[in-house]
Amino acid sequence: MSADSHLVESFLEMLIAERGSAANTIAAYRRDIGDVSAYLAQRGRSLRDADSDDLRHYIGNLAKRGLSARTAARRLSCLRQLFAFLVSEAACEDDPTNAIDAPLRGRPLPKVLSEDNVEQLLEAAHARTGPQALRLTALVECLYATGLRVSELVGLPLSALESNMTLLLVRGKGDKERIVPLGEPAAEAIATYTTVRERFLPGGDPSPWLFPSRGKSGHLTRRRFAQLLQGLAMEAGIDTAKVSPHVLRHAFASHLLAHGADLRNVQAMLGHADISTTQIYTHVLDERLRALVHAHHPLTQL
Repeated sequence: MSADSHLVESFLEMLIAERGSAANTIAAYRRDIGDVSAYLAQRGRSLRDADSDDLRHYIGNLAKRGLSARTAARRLSCLRQLFAFLVSEAACEDDPTNAIDAPLRGRPLPKVLSEDNVEQLLEAAHARTGPQALRLTALVECLYATGLRVSELVGLPLSALESNMTLLLVRGKGDKERIVPLGEPAAEAIATYTTVRERFLPGGDPSPWLFPSRGKSGHLTRRRFAQLLQGLAMEAGIDTAKVSPHVLRHAFASHLLAHGADLRNVQAMLGHADISTTQIYTHVLDERLRALVHAHHPLTQL
């Protein structure tokens, strides 16, 4: 293992041990750092001797490769954290990212399904019959009722459910726990699904997961749930390009705010560490109001 590789592994181990970073986050950081390392190697440089010009050229090269400003900003954020770690470990004398400005980028508004669209999805799910249908109904009702991240939803343990089915104990990013209320429709859908849950147990063996499967993880995967949701959207007559588990999470937040929910409460339920992340949903509502006024206000027709 090269010296650079050893430092990178130490950095990733720190993220896991001190910040509780998830496996997906670590994998993304590993890919990003691997990409910049390969670029520096082409210039005869390494991470430890890279300077601001090297990294500035790298960020510029991302645009030439057709990558978005958002991706470039994420890569730069990763590098800032890496070099802060290297400086703290005395592997570098100074941080070359300090002299680099983040790429300019707009913050896109999240895609959101209308309440009518969500109702169509739920009606299509409830119209199905059989164990697979009951599981999918429970998943969709639970996601819209709680706004969980898809990884949190499919990885729910049985122990996350309270006996009276009114609350969920969720372990989210950074291994942080939060309690999310579970509405009556979702609770009923989950209760009905649990009567057929044993059909999904691999080999009939016990499983700690609420949504078990025969796959390597032991529970339903994010990809499989996304596929099932796409099929449901098609049945409901909704453009499948508009539907994903993450879009349903967005719908949960924006619909709550539209009905007067407090931003801080929505932040807590979503598991956002920073309220500025949650505030993006207020911008969605602002855009809708502007569109409504433009479409219907009599002065816009003059």
